[in-house]
Amino acid sequence: MVCGVVSGVMKPRSHIPLATYRLQLNRDFTFAQATAIVPYLSALGISHCYISPCLKARPGSLHGYDIVDHNSFNPEIGTAEDFDSFVETLHQHAMGLILDIVPNHMGVMGSDNAWWLDVLENGESSIYASFFDIDWQPLKEELHGKVLVPVLSDHYGAVLESGDLKLVFHPQRGEFDIAYFENRFPVDPREYPRVLQRCADLVATTLGEQDPDLLEFQSLIAAFGHLPSRQETSSDRIAERNRDKEIHKRRLAELCARSPEIVVCIERVVASMNGNPADPSSFEELHQLIKAQTFRLANWRVASDDVNYRRFFDTNDLAGIRMENETVFEATHRLVLTLMKNGKVDGVRIDHPDGLYDPAQYFDRLQSRIAMATGNSGQADSGDDPKDPHYVVIEKILTGSERLPAKWPVCGTTGYDFSGVVNGVFVDPSAAMRMERIYRNFLADEIDIDDLFYRSRKLIVRVALASELNVLASRLARIALAKRRTCDFTLNGLRDALTEVVASFEVYRTYVTSAGASETDARYIDRAIATSKRRSPAADTSIFDFIGDVLLTRIAERQDPVYQNAVITFAMKFQQFTSPVMAKGLEDTAFYRYNRLVSLNDVGSDLHRFGTTTAEFHRANQERQRDWPHTMLATSTHDSKRSEDVRARINVLSEIMGFWRIRLRDWKSFNRRHKKTVNGSPAPSANDEYLFYQTLLGAWPVEPLRGDDAWQTFSGRIEAYMLKAIREAKENTSWINRNTEYEAAVSSFVKALLAPGLKNRFLPDFVPFQRRVARIGIWNSLAQTLLKLTCPGVPDIYQGNDLWDFSLVDPDNRRPVDFTRRVEMLQSLRGRGDALTVEDLRDLLKTPEDGRPKLYLIWKALGLRQQHPDLFRQGEYIPLSAEGAKADHVVAFARKSGTAVALVVVPRQMGGLLDDSDLPPIGPEFWGDTSVLLPFRFENLQNRLAAGIMSPDKKQGPAKIAVSMLLEEFPVALCLLV
Repeated sequence: MVCGVVSGVMKPRSHIPLATYRLQLNRDFTFAQATAIVPYLSALGISHCYISPCLKARPGSLHGYDIVDHNSFNPEIGTAEDFDSFVETLHQHAMGLILDIVPNHMGVMGSDNAWWLDVLENGESSIYASFFDIDWQPLKEELHGKVLVPVLSDHYGAVLESGDLKLVFHPQRGEFDIAYFENRFPVDPREYPRVLQRCADLVATTLGEQDPDLLEFQSLIAAFGHLPSRQETSSDRIAERNRDKEIHKRRLAELCARSPEIVVCIERVVASMNGNPADPSSFEELHQLIKAQTFRLANWRVASDDVNYRRFFDTNDLAGIRMENETVFEATHRLVLTLMKNGKVDGVRIDHPDGLYDPAQYFDRLQSRIAMATGNSGQADSGDDPKDPHYVVIEKILTGSERLPAKWPVCGTTGYDFSGVVNGVFVDPSAAMRMERIYRNFLADEIDIDDLFYRSRKLIVRVALASELNVLASRLARIALAKRRTCDFTLNGLRDALTEVVASFEVYRTYVTSAGASETDARYIDRAIATSKRRSPAADTSIFDFIGDVLLTRIAERQDPVYQNAVITFAMKFQQFTSPVMAKGLEDTAFYRYNRLVSLNDVGSDLHRFGTTTAEFHRANQERQRDWPHTMLATSTHDSKRSEDVRARINVLSEIMGFWRIRLRDWKSFNRRHKKTVNGSPAPSANDEYLFYQTLLGAWPVEPLRGDDAWQTFSGRIEAYMLKAIREAKENTSWINRNTEYEAAVSSFVKALLAPGLKNRFLPDFVPFQRRVARIGIWNSLAQTLLKLTCPGVPDIYQGNDLWDFSLVDPDNRRPVDFTRRVEMLQSLRGRGDALTVEDLRDLLKTPEDGRPKLYLIWKALGLRQQHPDLFRQGEYIPLSAEGAKADHVVAFARKSGTAVALVVVPRQMGGLLDDSDLPPIGPEFWGDTSVLLPFRFENLQNRLAAGIMSPDKKQGPAKIAVSMLLEEFPVALCLLV
């Protein structure tokens, strides 16, 4: 059915997208399934499919960001042939492909990442040792030359003596491993004699003293023992070790193949070394063997203090890679560049660039290699500007007034900044204080958000990322000891001061390099230092001045090269640390603690701002058109805390605060009996209860919940979300230390409130209020959608959001999408012709809950983008003013390119105007005398979302057109001036 959609007129594809559609690929949605929906996406007006990482990831990965091999496709998603078929189908529909790539980290643990396994086997002598960001000389002497591997479920000794750690021999490969369930840890070949020597007498007895295989076996024991050690770091010795160890393994495998008796002998010794849980002393030999390895196996909780490889955030099985190393770049980008060379991939999205050592260097190198691969310095076909960089967008999260560095050779961000701005358009800025008061009264407490942000970041530094802090503190201590004016700063003092500085950072990171710090970077660093000094109770705060001088690298001026290198390296590694602290502290802690209006708590949002004024919105669009015209525009992503349509509903609360306050009062009273007491306090807490009510309002299904299965499914989704939310908040429970009693109380509360029946006083009161919020939310969503589709930038639609989508944070937003339903709806709309009649539009608005109005809007708006690509790619952005009684409830602008002009008009903040009405905000009865002022003359307007041609009011003064005429038949307007 999906393939039944007929595409419209095909045009040559451009490498700069007109509109993208994000697909999450995994074992449940493969290349083949993506191929099947290409005709639908083409008919909808999408120019480029934008897919999640599709390179080989850990088995069962649902997101693809745990790549284990950058040079092959994920077999769970499909083969190279499946990928080619997908791309061929895209090209047949004049569509392109944007690929999500992951340069910051790789998936480790398990038994899939050959590079990581080689490091565990060979330590610093591994040819891949420089690929991973490992501190080979950490504070703990025990870990010198080793890698802490925090994978065990219990303390090392307990796991060892339980028999879960096992020595395994692979006779076909001539290799030994330590196995822990699905995890494989290769034994250092130089340590093989610890096992093989124990077999020598048994082999001699079995084969006889003069047997040639015995002599070969004895020769191998000596050969393995004479391998260069894994601490050797000269290129010659590394090459010798890596060559000879493979030769010796091959000899051992060949020996085992021709002498089964030797295999039996080895396996008997292995079984003996694996011990007996009834006799703890029987594990001593295995323990000594494990101690002699590169890897130091440890309980997973040890990671927060002792792990000595850079992780992605605090995820132990994602290890940072050193992309600043050109060899690493070439090894990880070979396949992607080949795909671009062959015209199969048109652009890339860069995941987590703030984790890179030198992002600007990476972007320069990437653009250079793409140019070399594709044979040109820019994409010049189909109207692309040859001076523009190739299409590269980055997952950069901007905070407050922060701007993307203008010199970066990228096309912009993945759109979180736009999402925050456009969402704020539908929040009433004047409601900030009253919403704060309602929230504070419900909690019977006050929350200072600046203090909350500080405490949240500090918590992450001290608990989740303490090991990374230790590495930095150790580096800084060595710098301090090198000079007599700073040698009195102690390690503990430096660690504490670093904690304060990081917790006081107001941006994700700075971008200091060997060339120094920009004015912008210096300003952020100086502010963090000043704030830290102000918070410090110490009489002597000169330690902060020292840290500031190091971070700005000015302390290294006119110093010897060794000292300069130490300072610059520290400053650049420090920047890699502040980014995960901000992400975990803000997005994954503070955003779950401060619940005033949770539609504002999303990636890219600034909680200091409550809503966006029309003037601010226009300013942001003009700036984007000037600086980053091809940046992505997102409203929902795989990382969103809530979908665009959930946020659109919750935003309504800022307009109906009086009703919200009364409902909260009643619900709190109704539901008090469903709470439990945990550690002397009600559970759930008032803060978690406040979050729960907003979550229900936003996520409530549009279809009635009929039958036990429907109720249980929805209740299960909300329960799973609430458990994730309270663990992320880290106040009453957490991922690391779960308070099962508190979590059980929250689960019980959710189930009780979502159990329909006569005894449930909550639901009969909640549902009518939710219905009112949801109806206003529909008009918010339509307006937000049209703004995204017409503002400067490249609009991106996250899978499923072509209809209403009321998903919460992952994994809820990765549920399967019903594309068959979407195909049928689009076919039905297209079957009515390009211009819907008044009756057709009334039919759409009669039951807007079915999602047809949103699909219709997307289809029509993207169609206009395809017909006039220059208008939306390069067209001027012209803010328009409104006049009349409801002028403050209108957002209007024009896009102009040459003689082509598009007019966009949407309503905003309808909550106080619609009251309890289910009717859409259309027509003269609603809009009265409100008009949009037009700075140019024209004869007629053709409304692409409604029927008919309109003419402006040509009386004296500037041209203007009545909003009631523009929004006579549909709640938003997209017009072409003719």
